[in-house]
Amino acid sequence: MTTAVSSEPSADLRGFKRVQRLAYECAEAVAARLEPGVTEREAARMQREWLRERGVRDWFHLPFAWFGDRTAFTNFRIPLQFFPTDRALEPGMPFILDLAPVYEGYPADVGYSGSLGVNPVQDRLMADLEAHRELILREVRERRPLREIYQDVDRLMVRQGYANRHRAYPFGVIAHKVDRVRRRRWSPHLFGFGTQSLKGLASDALHGHREGWSPLWSPYRFSDHPPRPGLWAVEPHLGFRGTGAKFEEILVVTDSRDAEESAFWLDDDLPHVRRWAEEK
Repeated sequence: MTTAVSSEPSADLRGFKRVQRLAYECAEAVAARLEPGVTEREAARMQREWLRERGVRDWFHLPFAWFGDRTAFTNFRIPLQFFPTDRALEPGMPFILDLAPVYEGYPADVGYSGSLGVNPVQDRLMADLEAHRELILREVRERRPLREIYQDVDRLMVRQGYANRHRAYPFGVIAHKVDRVRRRRWSPHLFGFGTQSLKGLASDALHGHREGWSPLWSPYRFSDHPPRPGLWAVEPHLGFRGTGAKFEEILVVTDSRDAEESAFWLDDDLPHVRRWAEEK
């Protein structure tokens, strides 16, 4: 089911914004409960339980948790390595929570980075991610091809002294489209991904292939096209010597000719955005 997006605020956008905020509330609540000895599997379960208590019954993907050097996807070679493990949290260790609930037919996909106590390296990575958020929005408004924007993000990371860790994701994606799905009391999942959301992504991929665009924003030729109107879950992911950090949030792309209305972040009241504002 494809979401048509115009430059005007809509009930759809309010629905997406509501579930994105719910997901970030979950991430903050679980992060506040983390302590030494908690494992990735336990942190993922905490996210699932928190959301289920608030009515979530479907997922774009089940929650992930990565601790320590797994935040930088160190030595990740196969998709199974993304799933939560028995890695236990230790003082000073960085972590990333990645969760993608579907609520009332609206999906979100968010990433929350933090550490158990002080971690100056991850703090620096998070501060430097602000420039990536600004670059992505600016170049999407310029209607640069997605592949070129990806390459510009890569170049910015190199100038900052970091490694691109979203290249480790399947197809190397920095973002993917998100669309409404049919509301169901319960939806099965396959390899950690909700079947309804997978069907929607597959449908977009089929239509996009026929029309010359892709729902996956990658460094490859199939992303060599201007931004497609719709909602995109964007997740630049930086790595430095075994420490990783990222944010993930929805970018709205419209068919408006007005620059500011042609693309905008769905919500500026998110943890990482507030963090940057407080640091200025």
